[in-house]
Order: sequence, then C-alpha cells, then structure tokens
Amino acid sequence: MDQLNQATREQGRSPDKRLGEILVEQGLVTPEDLKRLAAVQKDLVAKHQARQAAALKSEPASAQPGESKPAPVPPATSPTQRESGTAAGNSLDLALAPSGDADIESLHGVLAAAKKRGASDIHLHAGGGLRLRINGVLSEAETEGFAADAVERLVAAALTSAQQAELRREGEIDFCFDLPSVGRFRANAYRQQRGFDVVFRSISARPPTLDELGLPSDLARFTNFHQGMVLITGPAGCGKSTTLAAMVNLINEEREEHILTVEDPIEVIHPSQRCIVNQRHAGKHTESFARALRGALREDPDVIVIGELRDLETISLAMTAAETGHFVLASLHTNNAVRTINRMIGAFPSNEQGQVRTMLSESLRAVISQRLVPRSDGEGRIPALEVLVINKAIGNLIREEKTIQIRSSIQTGKAHGMYLLEQSLNELVAAGKVSREVALELADEKKLITAGA
Repeated sequence: MDQLNQATREQGRSPDKRLGEILVEQGLVTPEDLKRLAAVQKDLVAKHQARQAAALKSEPASAQPGESKPAPVPPATSPTQRESGTAAGNSLDLALAPSGDADIESLHGVLAAAKKRGASDIHLHAGGGLRLRINGVLSEAETEGFAADAVERLVAAALTSAQQAELRREGEIDFCFDLPSVGRFRANAYRQQRGFDVVFRSISARPPTLDELGLPSDLARFTNFHQGMVLITGPAGCGKSTTLAAMVNLINEEREEHILTVEDPIEVIHPSQRCIVNQRHAGKHTESFARALRGALREDPDVIVIGELRDLETISLAMTAAETGHFVLASLHTNNAVRTINRMIGAFPSNEQGQVRTMLSESLRAVISQRLVPRSDGEGRIPALEVLVINKAIGNLIREEKTIQIRSSIQTGKAHGMYLLEQSLNELVAAGKVSREVALELADEKKLITAGA
C-alpha cells in the first residue's frame, strides 16, 4: 500500500503521466500486467454501465413541451459523430485503459434514456449517481453510482484525441457532439477531487422555430434590421442560445446575406440556405471572441452573431460593428432590460461612459430578456419575456443617464411592442399556464403581479 501511495503522489507531481506508466517505471507491475488488468476493468465497467442504462430506460418517460426537439441525426461513419467529424484516437489516456465501443454504446444508452425522460441536463458525477434536470429541477435517477473510472471512460467516448489532450492540459473543456438517433449535446467535462465530472445539455440538432420554442411570433420583427444591435438576455439555462438560433434561422430563410457567427462552442448548426452562413468556434477556429470580431469587419458580413458578450473588448467590438453598418445579434447574462444597458455601460471606464451611452442610444435596437417558467400542469417550462424597443424616447433616457426611468417606459410602451416580465407573467397566469405563486417568485416587482389575485 505504501508503494501505491508513493506512486499516487508521484502522479500528483507529474499530472501528464498515467498511473500505469509510473507503476511500470517503479517496477511494481509489468506491461503485461497492465494489459490484463485493462481487459478486466473494461469488462467490469461495460457491465456496470449497461445495468445503469437499463435501469434508467425502465423509468417512465415524460415530455417537455415548449422546448425544441432535435431532428433525426443521419447515421455517422463512427459510433459517435464528434464536432470535428472524426472518431480517431478515442483514448482519453488518463486511466489504465482507453475507452472502447462498449463505452460509446453505454454513453449512447444513458443519454438516449435521459433524453426520453425529458432531461435538459444530464450530470455524470464521479463517485455519485446520475442526476437529471427535468423541468428545471435537478434530481437523482434511480441508478447505481458511477465509479470515477467509469465517468472517465464516458468522457473519453465523447471526445476527439485533440479534445482529450486539451482536457489533460487544462483540466476542463467545453464541447458539442452528436449521437446518431439521439441528438446533439453541449457538454462540459472538468476535473475535480474525485476524478472527472461531465454535464451534458441537450440542444437542438437543427435550427428551431419560434413556435417550437413557445415564443411569440412577433419576435420575428427583430430580425428585420440591417444595422444595429439586438440583445437576447437572461440567466444561465433560460434558452438564450436557442432563441438566438431561431432568429438566425429566420434571417437565413428570408434574406440573401452573409451571416458570420462566433460561438463557444458551436451549438446549433446552420446550413446555408438563402444566406451564406459561416460559424466559428472561439478557441478552436479562432483565438478568441475579440480576435474573431476584429477579423469579421474585413470578412464582409451583413449579420454578426456573438454567442456571448463576455468582456469589455467583445462588447466594444460588437458596438463598433453595429455602428458601422452591420446587424449584430448577441446574448448577455443579465436578468432584465435595464440591467442589460447598465451592464454594457458599466463595462467601460467612467471617463468613456458618456460616449458609450451615445453609441448605445444610436445603435441598440432592442433587448429581449427571457426566463423559462415551470408550467402549472407540470409538463415542462414556458418562456416569459421582457421586451424593450429602443425608440427616440428610450434613446434619450440612455444618453441622459436616466436608465432608471426605462422600466416605466416599458410598462406603458405596449403600443411600441414593449412589456415588462411581470406583464408577460400576468398573461401566463391569466391563461392558466403558470401559477400565481411561481409568477410571484420570478417577478422583479411582485406588486405588479395582478393576475390570479
């Protein structure tokens, strides 16, 4: 045991080395011993994961209305169709044995069964059980726990060799991949004290429509701009990326232009229709969001789509693009329209904020803030929105540092297509789609929730 502890400590000092390599170097085992152990380990893990997948499949399925369903994925040339289009070099190379077909099949079974139950997020936790987020609630599935090496193998089954190298180097990775006949997933794998964890999020395998997302059809009007910026905002997990994809798809169907997207990672794939669509993965196809946006101004785009406004430089470049004759669609992690504007302005040094206010007042076209709200019948979640349209009056409030008055303008701006989150919630409560209690929990101003009182 002391020798094993010593080898483990050595691995901690040399994270690029596998434990098996260290054991061989120290003469504790032979390469033949490792091969035999790997074969036994692989067989045990495959049987264990097969039992977990079977147990998960036996649980009742539930639908999740209001969220898009992926189109069937065509058969791939390999068990898992990665983002890179290749399955070569499938070994994660972190444990004693690489992943194999049994691991890919097990991953396929777990994700297929979880998706059938309506899970939006699937958590594989080293040393713990499988957890599913269904209708916004995270709960434990009735399966056996996952050993650390089992999770490691499932992670390996979803990654290319280049992605595996990045995970070894960085300790975490974001990626997207397709599973034939199951769908497309965005995922994050990361190292923690027990081993590796991975979270899969089910995403649309094709561009969704506004109707499929339960969004009002009048949002389509915000795709008619040829210059300026429209922002989709909300907390994490509220469907911003999916709404953005639906709006990009509308432009792709109706206009003859060049759409350039910068995302991390690329989620929904947009085949060129009437538009030319080029999608770039920040950190893979280009160094960063900022680097891609600097280059975009020389790539003749009509529409620039930014997966997330993450920092000052990205925000600044997005505003410049919107001012110089491009239509910019982007997302931001803010909870309402006023906070969105304040966040944009506050990202800049105080001596530049006056100029930024002027730029925003002239280039910002609309802010759409959204939440996903549990339905009163328990069947999924439904979007509630706050919509701000930038007209002359709103532009003046932004420029004159009176953003505190914007909420009142939204509340009385129905004729201009504006409404507060609370007004959207009231409509959902009145229609019997959402309970008053849930509406009160989500409202910024609870006194404005009048429906159902």
